[in-house]
Amino acid sequence: MSEKPPILVFDLDGTLADTAGDLVGTLNVILGGEGLPLLPLADGRKLIGAGARALIARGFSAAGRDLSSDELQRLFAAFIVRYEAHIADESKLFPGVEAVLDRFASAGFVLAVCTNKFERSSRLLLEALGVARRFQAICGQDTFNVAKPDARIFLSTVARAGGDPGRATMIGDSAADVATARAAGASVIAVDFGYSDAPAAELGADRVVSHFDELWGAVAELAARPRQIAPESPARPP
Repeated sequence: MSEKPPILVFDLDGTLADTAGDLVGTLNVILGGEGLPLLPLADGRKLIGAGARALIARGFSAAGRDLSSDELQRLFAAFIVRYEAHIADESKLFPGVEAVLDRFASAGFVLAVCTNKFERSSRLLLEALGVARRFQAICGQDTFNVAKPDARIFLSTVARAGGDPGRATMIGDSAADVATARAAGASVIAVDFGYSDAPAAELGADRVVSHFDELWGAVAELAARPRQIAPESPARPP
């Protein structure tokens, strides 16, 4: 049996794409509809990263209002409808993304996305940005019914993409991305231009990059280290 290829697993919001304008714009539509003050983009960016439900809850908390589970579900449904209708009004890939994806694919790497967005929204966004077909797997928190920082979403994404879990690297912008990779026994590279409220250098990643032009060198450095023994990859967690 041939050896599985190395794999890069990317977070989406704040890593591959700058999506804050559309996410915060949709949050503000929801807040405004409930008679609450709108959030400036700079403040709203800090609330992104754990999925739409968490974004809504954080937005309401910032406005000093609690939400019941029923209210949150109602607002979440409205959020998704509006967001998917405006999914790439302002969103764009970060500089260097397409070139680096091409370079790694040409070198034999498998590419995947592992995000706490829903899978459908993730696919819609990546299709709108023209890069969906570059990924062998696009997985969200509903794909396996588990979210980051649980290692199972990462390992299951790697398995779905056909990558080698022992040669897997996570690229993300948050503490949850780093924690996910650590729990899965994978290397992790943080970008310093995402939505983390803590500096990227303090997240505990193996490397930090400031532009996708630096990713090739960072991955090469990590590949030169002794190979890790990865946990068994479940095809689909319970």
